[in-house]
Amino acid sequence: MTTVLLIIHLFVTLALIGVVLIQRSEGGGLGIGSSQGMGSFMTGRGTANLLTRTTAILATIFMVLSLVLALLSRGTSVSTSILDTPPPASAPARSGPAPAPSAPTTAPGAQAPAPTPAPAPTTGGTSNVPTN
Repeated sequence: MTTVLLIIHLFVTLALIGVVLIQRSEGGGLGIGSSQGMGSFMTGRGTANLLTRTTAILATIFMVLSLVLALLSRGTSVSTSILDTPPPASAPARSGPAPAPSAPTTAPGAQAPAPTPAPAPTTGGTSNVPTN
């Protein structure tokens, strides 16, 4: 039922957009250029009344459908949070040979060599920036 109402709501929305875009800002509607633009298809007054009524009817249907859809979905939603769900499982282990370790390994009981200290930064002295 919700799906059917949602599809009807979509069509009403598209129709409402179309009717609003057809209207001229002066209220003439369907009069492209002048009132004689489409070979006197409709008079300016009749077109304005037709489009105004159509807009009002479609707007009313749109609002009623919006309220009905909101009321229908109110009772069916389960209060969940993205923070309550566990993180996704980690990627499955690759089959095949294991990658070589990046750091050298030492034999059990043997002591690892001490890391070499980094050279101290030089301060003061000359700079490489030319002066004018």
